[in-house]
Amino acid sequence: MSDEEEVTQPETPKAKEGGDGDPEFVKRQEAKSSALDEQLKEYIIEWRKQRVKEEEDLKRLKEKQAKRKVMRAEEEKRMAERKKQEEERRQREAEEKKQREVEEKRRRLEEAEKKRQVMMAALKDQNKSKGPNFTITKKDTGEALSSAQLERNKTKEQIEEEKRISLSFRIKPLNIEGFSIQKLQSRARELWDSIVKLETEKYDLEERQKRQDYDLKELKERQKQQLRHKALKKGLDPEALTGKYPPKIQVASKYERRVDTRSYDDKKKLFEGGYEEANKDINEKNWAQKIGQFEKRPKCKLPKWFGERPGKKKDDPETPEEEEVKKADEDLDIDIDLDVDLDEPHFGLDEEAEDEEEGEEEEEDEEEEEEEEEEEEEEEEEEEEEEEE
Repeated sequence: MSDEEEVTQPETPKAKEGGDGDPEFVKRQEAKSSALDEQLKEYIIEWRKQRVKEEEDLKRLKEKQAKRKVMRAEEEKRMAERKKQEEERRQREAEEKKQREVEEKRRRLEEAEKKRQVMMAALKDQNKSKGPNFTITKKDTGEALSSAQLERNKTKEQIEEEKRISLSFRIKPLNIEGFSIQKLQSRARELWDSIVKLETEKYDLEERQKRQDYDLKELKERQKQQLRHKALKKGLDPEALTGKYPPKIQVASKYERRVDTRSYDDKKKLFEGGYEEANKDINEKNWAQKIGQFEKRPKCKLPKWFGERPGKKKDDPETPEEEEVKKADEDLDIDIDLDVDLDEPHFGLDEEAEDEEEGEEEEEDEEEEEEEEEEEEEEEEEEEEEEEE
């Protein structure tokens, strides 16, 4: 290994470790930091400008809000003053109207008194002259018609003319020719005030109408409640007095001096279908009686026994008597041929008795059949009556 290699080998890591001490690298870092500082300064300056601008806008808005508040207070004050003046004017007009009505009434009374005096004087003159006390005058057709009839008899041209005259009184001309800007502004302000006044009056009238409608509904409901209580006190239906027509009058009985307490429907039913109701009651009564008789009958009639007895086995004898004979034969060890046909025991009865028994059985069977046929006929008749009803 040479000396140069020994010298160069330790220098290599130093160069790596001391890379930060490179002047170019340091310059680049300083340039980056200076550029970043400049950018931050610009951002800060811009932010401060924006903040100053926002503060100025906020201050201007607050001043504008304060001005609006003052203007609103002044406007409300003017409106209150105007409303007060309008109220005073309305009261004054109402008083003047009342005074005019009193004067008009007094004038009419004076005129009526004058006419009465003139008429009394004329009557005195007529009594003195002893002439006819009446005069025939031609009646004017227009006086006989009422105001509503006259209004209906108006032509379309007359209605249009009246409408035009009415609008000419209500809608006044502007007459703004030759007005300066100040006069035009004042005229516009007057028009605006008149619009506000009309809208205010409209709103007041609408609210008043709503309140009056509510009061009317409440009064109608109270009236209904009072009429219901009144109807209950009189013994009528609660809704009898609340309808469109008054309730029907309670008539008095012809043969009794008391008010008939039956309702109108009950009295109406007496004359409509009274016989039908009575006939229906009679039919129901008969039906109940027949049903009772049918249910009280014997449930079942057992016929005479013919044939196998109940509980008989395959090899058992036909009758209990034969069974007893069989048992006796078995006891006596007597062999009995089962193939031999055994006659039924007669128990000492002769042929005439047997014939009488058979005749009685046949008669009973015929009676039972007749009873069944009668019951069936009765049921068919009842069904036909029900269908007819």
